Amino acid sequence: MMADVIAWVLVLAVAAYACAGGTDYGAGFWDLMAGGADRGKRPRWLIDHAMAPVWEVNNVWLIFVFIVMWTGFPTMFQAVFEAMWLPLALAAVGLVLRGAGFALRKPSRRLARRRVYGAMFAISSLLTPFFLGAVLGGIASGRVMVGTTASADAWANPTSVLAGLLAIAATAFLGAVFLCADARRFDAGDLVEYFRRRALLAFCAVVVLALIGLPVTHSDARYVWEGLTGGWGLLLVVLAAICGLATVLILLRRIHGWSRYTSVASVALTVGAWGFAQRPYLLPTSLTVAEAAGAAHTMRWLAFVTLIAIVLVGPALVVLYRLDTMGELEPLTDADTRAARAPGDNL
Repeated sequence: MMADVIAWVLVLAVAAYACAGGTDYGAGFWDLMAGGADRGKRPRWLIDHAMAPVWEVNNVWLIFVFIVMWTGFPTMFQAVFEAMWLPLALAAVGLVLRGAGFALRKPSRRLARRRVYGAMFAISSLLTPFFLGAVLGGIASGRVMVGTTASADAWANPTSVLAGLLAIAATAFLGAVFLCADARRFDAGDLVEYFRRRALLAFCAVVVLALIGLPVTHSDARYVWEGLTGGWGLLLVVLAAICGLATVLILLRRIHGWSRYTSVASVALTVGAWGFAQRPYLLPTSLTVAEAAGAAHTMRWLAFVTLIAIVLVGPALVVLYRLDTMGELEPLTDADTRAARAPGDNL
C-alpha cells in the first residue's frame, strides 16, 4: 500500500515538472524560433521577463523526482540509469547549458556573446525535453528491464522518438499559452497575437503527433497502449483532450484568463493517464511497484518527509507562482515599458 502511494507521488512530481519546467522549455523553444536579433528582439524581451522569477525554481520538481526514485524505488533507479545513461547525461548537460545561457545572455554587452548564450539557451531548451521524453518512451515500450545494458535501441526507437517529439510540442504549447498571458499582462498587444497563433500551431502539432502515436504505441508499446485505451487511462486521456480543446476555444475567443489553467490541466492529465496505463508496473512488463519498492521503513520515512515537504515548500511555491502570474516579482521599468511597445507606437 505504501509503495503504491509513493509511486503516485512520483507520477504527480513528474506531472508537476512537465507543467512547470515544460513551460520554461516552451519559452526556450519560441526563443529559438523568434528569428534574428532585430526580428526576435521583442519576443525575447518578453521571454526574459516572464521566465526570470521562476526558471530556477521549476527544477525543484526534477530533483524531487530523482529523490523519490532512488530512495523509494532503487531497483528501478538503477535499471533506468544503466540503460539510459546517455540520453540522461545529454539532458543533464542541456540543463546546465540552458541555465548558463539564460543567466549570462541578459547581462552580456557584446552582441556576439549574447548570440552565443542565447543559442545555448534556446537549443538546450529543445534538446533537453526531447531526451527526457525519449527516456520515458523507452520505459513505456518495455525496453528497460533490470540488468538491461545501455544501447541505442533503449532510447532511439519509434516510441522514444515519438515521446521526445511530443514533449517538445507539449512544452511549446504550454510556453506559448503562458507567454500569451504574460504579453497581455505587459500590455504588449502585438505579442498577445504573436504567441496566440503559436499556441494554436503547437496544439495542432500535439494532435498530429498523438494521432501518429496510436499505431506506433499499438505495435511498439502494447501494454501501455491498452492502458491508455481503456479504464482510468482512457478517461484521463479524454479529459486531457477536453482541456486542450477548451484552451484552444479560449484562445480563439481571446479570453485569456483561464488558458493557463486548462493547458496545464491538459498536460498533467496526460501524465496521469500514462501512470494509470503502466499499472501495476514501473517498468512494463518486468518490474512492478511492489517488486521495485525499497524497505518498508524506508518507504514510511519517505512518505513522512514528502508530507513535511508539502507543508513547508508547497505554500511557498503556490505564493511564488501566484505572485509571478500577477506580475509582482518582475516590475517593469521605464525602459521595459518602452520595449513593450510595438515598433511605430508613440513614445
